[in-house]
Amino acid sequence: MGLNFMPCILFLHLLCSYGAQSRELAETENKLFEVPLEGVHKVSTNIQDIHHEHAHAHAHAHTMTDIDPSLMVFFTLKQFKVGKRMPIHFPKRDPATSPKLWPKEQADSLPFSLNRLPYLLKLFSFSPNSPQARAMQSTLSECESKPIKGEVKFCATSYESMLDFTHTIIGLKTEVQSFATFHQSKSSVTFQNYTILEIVMAIPAPKMVACHTMPYPYAIFYCHSQESGNRVYKVLLDGDNGDKVEAMVVCHLDTSQWSPTHVSFQVLGVTPGSSSVCHFFPADHLIWLPKLQAHGSSSM
Repeated sequence: MGLNFMPCILFLHLLCSYGAQSRELAETENKLFEVPLEGVHKVSTNIQDIHHEHAHAHAHAHTMTDIDPSLMVFFTLKQFKVGKRMPIHFPKRDPATSPKLWPKEQADSLPFSLNRLPYLLKLFSFSPNSPQARAMQSTLSECESKPIKGEVKFCATSYESMLDFTHTIIGLKTEVQSFATFHQSKSSVTFQNYTILEIVMAIPAPKMVACHTMPYPYAIFYCHSQESGNRVYKVLLDGDNGDKVEAMVVCHLDTSQWSPTHVSFQVLGVTPGSSSVCHFFPADHLIWLPKLQAHGSSSM
């Protein structure tokens, strides 16, 4: 796909656009920015891992082999059982080496606004037509866009602001904890068949917050909550090549208000309201829930 990026985050388009065509940038644009906390000007421009298959979502295809592998994160509750083998795409982005959220004081010292983009580009030494500039513009535009029906959204620029938003959704006095997908083995394989070995936990989630990474010179999380019945699961997966993954799954039980053009319906061959829609979370995305009483979870 070269440098002609689509306008926003593919993962957000998959999980929360409900047909809004503005949310279609490949998730791998996050790799444009590898900024250590100590220096905001140290930005990697390595884009060799951005693949041409992200240029268009081939969800209209009639066979699974014709569907963009990056769309292979969806399934239904009927398919969700131990022993089930399915193709899954997990973008490989190590949370340990990903850009970290800045302290609130440092993040608040910079404007986070689309109308201040020229100033920000000068600050980070990016030319207006650079891939990084386009990625920053997409992120700022997405963060300033209106939420979809039933959605409450917020772009967190610091850990403190993420927690504050989470508490406004789940409860100001409620203890919360975060969950994330964890790869037990190191592998460069991003797409393969996985078998569900165990459903480790199942959590009813009438209130939850999902936070997705956004491309920016420092860590930005698009956090949102939707008014619908959800369930959160942690499962143990075994890849065909031996990869073991503790994967987080969210299942949306009521899809009746979703747009008929939502890509998950095209991938699964279902229609709004006729089926639940479940999806896997990449490793550096977070799910916030009320703190569980039982132990044994891989909370962060």
